[in-house]
Amino acid sequence: MTAEFADDEPVMDPPAPAEFRRAMGMFASGVTVITGLDGAEPVGFACQSFASVSLEPPLILFCADHRGRSWPRIRKSGRFCVNVLGEDQADLCRRFGSSTGAKFDGLGWDLSRWGVPALPDVLLRVHAEVRDVHVAGDHDVVIGLVRELEPVKEQRPMLFFRGRFGIGERQPGEPGANLWSWGDY
Repeated sequence: MTAEFADDEPVMDPPAPAEFRRAMGMFASGVTVITGLDGAEPVGFACQSFASVSLEPPLILFCADHRGRSWPRIRKSGRFCVNVLGEDQADLCRRFGSSTGAKFDGLGWDLSRWGVPALPDVLLRVHAEVRDVHVAGDHDVVIGLVRELEPVKEQRPMLFFRGRFGIGERQPGEPGANLWSWGDY
C-alpha cells in the first residue's frame, strides 16, 4: 500500500540530524556492548538500538553504523555477543562508545563457548549468529539468531535518556551534553 498525498499539501524537509537526535533522545533505551572477534582480536562497540524480534525462532536485532570500525569486523565472523549493561557500568559504555583507543586493553573478559568475547558483571549476555543484514541509511539493521541466553548478574539496567545516563531530574543549570560519543559502531 502506498500513501497518496494531495497536491496542496505542504512539502517539508526532513528534520536535521541534530534535531532528529534530540527528538529520539526522548525515548529511553537500554545500553549494550556488542562484541565479537576479528581473527583472534576482540572488537566491540556500544549500542543502544537493541530489541527482541521473534520468539520462534528466537531473533534479536541491533543497528550499527556500517561505516564504523568495529561492526564490519564482527560481521565477518558471523557471531556476536550482546552484553546488556547495568546502571553502574558507565565506564564500559564510555570505553566501547569511544572511537579511539584499544577497547579491550586492561579489561577482563572471557571467550564464551560460542567463540566471542563476553564482558564481566553485565546483566545478560545474548549469544547469536548473524542471520540477516539490511542496509537502512547510514546503518545496518542486523538480525541475529539467538543461540544462548546467559543471565549474569541481577542489577538495575543502564538507561540512556536525553543524551545522558539515567532518567533522574536535571538540576538547574546542569548541561545535557552527552557523556560519550556514539561514533564507533
